[in-house]
Amino acid sequence: MSSGADAGPILVTTVTTDLWPLVHAERAALADDLAALSEQQWQAGSLCTDWTVEETVAHLVAGASIGPWRWIRSVVGARGDVHRHNARRLAEHRGATPAETLTRFRAVVDSTVCPPGPKEMWLGEIVVHGADVRRPLGRVRDVPVSTSTLLAAFFATQNSTVRSRTVSTGLRLTATDGPFNAGPDDGPLVSGPTLALVMAMAGRTTFCDDLTGPGVDVLRSRC
Repeated sequence: MSSGADAGPILVTTVTTDLWPLVHAERAALADDLAALSEQQWQAGSLCTDWTVEETVAHLVAGASIGPWRWIRSVVGARGDVHRHNARRLAEHRGATPAETLTRFRAVVDSTVCPPGPKEMWLGEIVVHGADVRRPLGRVRDVPVSTSTLLAAFFATQNSTVRSRTVSTGLRLTATDGPFNAGPDDGPLVSGPTLALVMAMAGRTTFCDDLTGPGVDVLRSRC
């Protein structure tokens, strides 16, 4: 979907309410899921291949603790290297123990502090990283379809913190559990749960296993 001319119809959800309650609900649900983890589970690899479960949670703490100007200063201080910036802020907000990291995460559940960018980015941050943590642990979060639909519509039209629009270009994406549809009518079909479409657009290859259609192999190769 590189331009409006070839993008095909996209279902766009009109946002009439503040997105922060959705962000807060996803953070609270993740905090509850983390409460019973063992030390071994905290140190398991997440779908963010460079980060453990605990490191991914510390990254979420950082994102909910750093406002726009501090974020900009941090990136400038890292000489534009976002990976270095993320590593520094993760280390700053990670606790001495997993329990402390969880305590810090619970403390920002209701935060509205965030780096610059549309609020859909920060909804995507918690939904995607929540699944990054849960999937390797064999846990599932039934994200409300209304939330995942809103996020899928955003991802299909934007390259923000992930290259979701590029990944989905030319494919016909159709949700089997909700109203989301995007892409050209004659594009190779990819269908499945809305959350799986979101995660695949976010580059998480493993969620392609939850999808069907002739376009899945194309989507998988782009992830």
